[in-house]
Amino acid sequence: MTSLSRRLRDHAAKFVALGCCVTAFAFALPEHVSAADRDEAAAPFRFTAQALNAADRPEDRSVRSVAPAFRPIRSWISSVGAGAGLFAVDGGTVSHDVCLVDTRTDTVTVRPAPGTGDRYRSFTLEAAELPMPSYSAPMGCLPADLNEDGWQDVTVYYWGRSPVTFMRIPGAVPSRAAFVARELVPGHPVWSTNAMTVGDYDGDGHTDLVVGNYFLDGARVLDPTARQRELQMPSSMSSAHNGGTLRLFRFTGGRSGAAPEARFTEVPDAFGEKRPLGWTLALASQDLDGDGLPEVYEANDFAPDRLLVNESKPGAPKFRLATGSRHFTTPKSKVVGKDSFKGMGVTFADLDRSGNPSIVVGNITEDYALHESNFVFRPTVDRKRLGPLLHRGEAPYDDHSESMGLSRSGWTWDVAAADFDNSGYPQVMHATGFVKGETDRWAQLQEAAMGNDLILRHPELWPHVEPGDDLSGHDTNTFFVRTPQGRYVDVAEDAGVGSAAVTRGFAIGDVDTDGRLDFVAANQWGQSVLYRNHSEAAPFLGLRLRRPAGVSGANTPATGAVARLRWSDGRVTEQQLYPANGHGGVAAPDLLFGLGDQRADRPVKVDLSWRGTDGRTHRSTTTLRPGWHELLLTDDGNLAEVPA
Repeated sequence: MTSLSRRLRDHAAKFVALGCCVTAFAFALPEHVSAADRDEAAAPFRFTAQALNAADRPEDRSVRSVAPAFRPIRSWISSVGAGAGLFAVDGGTVSHDVCLVDTRTDTVTVRPAPGTGDRYRSFTLEAAELPMPSYSAPMGCLPADLNEDGWQDVTVYYWGRSPVTFMRIPGAVPSRAAFVARELVPGHPVWSTNAMTVGDYDGDGHTDLVVGNYFLDGARVLDPTARQRELQMPSSMSSAHNGGTLRLFRFTGGRSGAAPEARFTEVPDAFGEKRPLGWTLALASQDLDGDGLPEVYEANDFAPDRLLVNESKPGAPKFRLATGSRHFTTPKSKVVGKDSFKGMGVTFADLDRSGNPSIVVGNITEDYALHESNFVFRPTVDRKRLGPLLHRGEAPYDDHSESMGLSRSGWTWDVAAADFDNSGYPQVMHATGFVKGETDRWAQLQEAAMGNDLILRHPELWPHVEPGDDLSGHDTNTFFVRTPQGRYVDVAEDAGVGSAAVTRGFAIGDVDTDGRLDFVAANQWGQSVLYRNHSEAAPFLGLRLRRPAGVSGANTPATGAVARLRWSDGRVTEQQLYPANGHGGVAAPDLLFGLGDQRADRPVKVDLSWRGTDGRTHRSTTTLRPGWHELLLTDDGNLAEVPA
């Protein structure tokens, strides 16, 4: 080869390398949204904040007592616990009541949503009749009718013990005396629970529970006297499997009346012969393949998330793991079940009127810090082909978060998607922030993130995070709106919801029945608020789907029911009734479809499917006028509208 040929070859190689670098850089840059498009996207939205609990005071604590091993990182350990849920404590169908976890007082209260009337005095759910260790603290509240008597109960989960079910006494005036505290698990073992979700996982017609734990079972994290080998931090930044156990509890019976109870039995091998250990921060349920059985998505901190495909039979819950495949343009950490990011929130949403829900996941996406990425996993095949692939252990999903504008949001916790202006497309919100203080500790955390995994399980080798330190403590919650081009833009500040409080969970529902969704923001170490929706809103179709309860004449939310709205252009929007999806927030058990430019007096056609108390799947189609409807989904496959 001549000297000239070699020089030409070398120059060509350099140009190819430069071209690859330029192309990669172009892919990494976020697309620009014009100011005009941003203003247009923000224009319909207007929210006002109303306080839910006491205002912040200088003397309020912002850190917990912790085991000695964790004392140098006690602000890190104290970074979770705020939560909220919307439900109907009065036995009705309008979810205008709030259960709220306040970390400043370690209390769980039930109260009317602001603006819905002084219907009763707020009260605290305390389990005084049960053993409550000094090292336990509530981490979340989950309303659900556990004994199927038509009245919603409240499950409270903790660090320091197993969950407690507060069972509602039918007909009693809302108060602490209207609830009976029961153990979910005999002997109240020491768990660190950060997430729970509900669904009929084995298809027997009854609601079951999935519990996601964080620290290793038995670890007394909040005990200042504890010295245990279980007091470990994650063994890896991206592949830690020394955390808590993922557990499934199957409904096995219950009773109503003055001494109500619901009985659940753990199924140890539901997720495999070896119980999966992880650092669970969020859980979500959704029937992805249309077989009537919900899958479970487990968002893991410090380990790959898990998509668990449901292969259960009545009385025998069983799941298998499904993972995605990497393509030429797929970053290594953006594959379902193989990511190395910090999964902290998850929801399912039909973002494009495809009739197939996407999996929307929140991670740490901090500029100049741990800049990972959120996920929007969209299916690459139709539902008919999706099912067989999932049951072979394949997850045919690709991440579209960057192209949709949803990849970046700060230090993200809960993720929620709902249609707040009834446009027909959901907006997407991220609860953000970690530890609020004055001294930025990101440099030290970055150093730890780049260190050897072998040191990470030892808390004494972590960078100190103590009162006064800050890690993404001033991030702003997001409110992403879809532009006509299909890309999302954050307009939280313009909409009035861009709070810089450290937020953990969102609970969404129409508390005042005006056809516009409101939401609760549960804030860590601060005052939580209800955001009332005053946006310009199009017509809507609201569905309060119910099924017969175990008590004669009563009905209960039809958890797991699926509604598919048909649009005039032939497209379909799907929603499923799984209120307890995500981290820290439980939505009202309702479905609301925005109708966009649909005429307010024009009926719309909806396909419904549900599993009856007999365990069979039923399907029916109905035509309804815009507005709220309460539908009873019967075991004979018929629909009955309950008169207002």
